Amino acid sequence: MTATLPQQRPSAPAPAPHRAPRRELRKSLILAVGVVVSVLVLLTAVTIGTAGVGLGDVIHSLRVSLLGGTISTDFASTYSVITQLRLPRVLLAFTAGAALSVSGVLMQGLLRNPLVSPFTLGVSPAAAFGAALVITLAGTQQLPAWATIAGAMVMALTVSAVVLGIATARRMAVATLLLLGIAMTQIFEALTSALQFTANENTLQAIIRWTFGSVNDAVWSDVLVVGVVTLIALPLTLLFAKDLNAIAFAGDDAASSFGVNVGPVRVGLIALAVTLAAVVVSFCGIIGFVGLVGPHIARLAIGADHRHLLPFAALSGGLLLLVADAVGRTVIASAVVPVGIVVAFIGGPVFIYLILTRRNTLK
Repeated sequence: MTATLPQQRPSAPAPAPHRAPRRELRKSLILAVGVVVSVLVLLTAVTIGTAGVGLGDVIHSLRVSLLGGTISTDFASTYSVITQLRLPRVLLAFTAGAALSVSGVLMQGLLRNPLVSPFTLGVSPAAAFGAALVITLAGTQQLPAWATIAGAMVMALTVSAVVLGIATARRMAVATLLLLGIAMTQIFEALTSALQFTANENTLQAIIRWTFGSVNDAVWSDVLVVGVVTLIALPLTLLFAKDLNAIAFAGDDAASSFGVNVGPVRVGLIALAVTLAAVVVSFCGIIGFVGLVGPHIARLAIGADHRHLLPFAALSGGLLLLVADAVGRTVIASAVVPVGIVVAFIGGPVFIYLILTRRNTLK
């Protein structure tokens, strides 16, 4: 009697080896297109405003600033408007949006929750309280710009350090960390409201103006600080992109089995995300939705792999805030609507659209 061997079922075809390089090439092309579009939108945004400035004027001003040259008397006022008012404004808007969006990607990946933002740990309300406290203590005295910025940044970083320290010491789960952030948010919103309740009319106006979120008074020193922090942070996040993929897609236990030191990676990258958000809030005020919507827009365009998602999220967040600022400068001819208000009007409907039409991006 001869034994018959069980018939083997045909195995699934192995993935074609040429698909991965094609996928990488496609994502690289998307990134390149995003960079080109960002440059074009940046140049166009400089031309938007009450003063008549053309694209040729912007290019000429950039050439003179970078390569040197003489400026005619007729062009001097236009050159001053472009280099001292328009360029700092659009560059601050772009870099701030990029920083918030990268911060949002980190928070959503590390906490494995697509609905969290850079302000989940109470960064925004803590910064608002720090700025409001400095404004209130100053009273009728004229404050230097750095004083409010310092108050907001110190308070935001202090509260974030306390939250992360407690979470690390108690070995809190992600859900508990989120709840702790919500509690901090409520506490600092109440403290800021108390300051507003007791403030006089001028102080109250200054506090509210800061909380709107704006790039109206941008100067080159603001651009330098926010830009340098963003340029340093983005390469650092890319170094941990594979670890971030493991945590976000496989969970803590699986990531640990892959050799990822989950605890230090999570705390370090969350601290970096909080720093990015705190720096932006300190210089621009409270700007919501960019850190929430920017990452989702990037996922739709380039996928969820953090090696490509992080740089593209920087572009999408920068473009979102840049467009919001351009709308704020043009929607009401006699006034400039703060970018924090405009981005909420733009980001809210966009996020609702993403929820209703692309549910799979939120999983």
